[in-house]
Amino acid sequence: MLRVSSRNARFQQFQALLGNRGKRQRNREFLVQGVRPITLAAEFGWSFRALLYDAERPLSAWARTMLRDVPALQVAMSPALLAELGEKEAGPPELVAVVEMPDDDLDRIPAGPGFLGVVLDRPASPGNIGSIIRSADAFGADGIIVAGHAADVYDPRTIRASTGSLFARPVVRVPSPREVAAWVSVQRARGCPVVLAGTDEHGATDVFDADLTRPVLLLIGTEATGLSTAWRDLCDLTVRIPITGAASSLNAANAATAVLYEITRQRLTTQR
Repeated sequence: MLRVSSRNARFQQFQALLGNRGKRQRNREFLVQGVRPITLAAEFGWSFRALLYDAERPLSAWARTMLRDVPALQVAMSPALLAELGEKEAGPPELVAVVEMPDDDLDRIPAGPGFLGVVLDRPASPGNIGSIIRSADAFGADGIIVAGHAADVYDPRTIRASTGSLFARPVVRVPSPREVAAWVSVQRARGCPVVLAGTDEHGATDVFDADLTRPVLLLIGTEATGLSTAWRDLCDLTVRIPITGAASSLNAANAATAVLYEITRQRLTTQR
């Protein structure tokens, strides 16, 4: 066990994980705040490097269980310092976790007859990434791919918006469409005929007219410019969401949720 009661080098190391993407990436670790995200990270077998807990108050049964069952360095921290590492809106935490990043390996994503995956093309908002991960989890996606120059998957705002779903589904970062195209080719060669379906406000087909019961990799573009040319060239089909009213489009998270719902609706209807 380690005790931290001042803003020493160890505390500064933890604090840097909140706002410094470079430090998170170099150390291959990130902070997790909140009961549900920490619980899901443990439930889905993520590796914990440290559990930081309030050294001065009686801990809940949940916190005691985490400290007992999760292998990690235990750090007793003063309440004021721990509060600086917690969610500002949620009040002083009793436990904050430092969790290890997994490898960005596309083979973490399973592909079978009912495959559903999501690609996010250069998403700029951590909140949108987290919200789409949450929707993908809710609708049974097998994995999420974050491509190109994007906001950080391991930003605290992403984790918060995902409500812990980040830990329930494989989320893999790739630098470009090239890696995804190669992975799709391998899946097709293995007998999984993955269809790349791009979302676009000018898509060729209304989403409910497209056959999305097949293995599908859904491509979501940026809110500013949509899918890049490279992703468009890879698409087997493009779908649009019919909308009315003054709004010209939906934001990325809402659009992704609408299409994921339609994919699930089609598949459930076919099964019945």
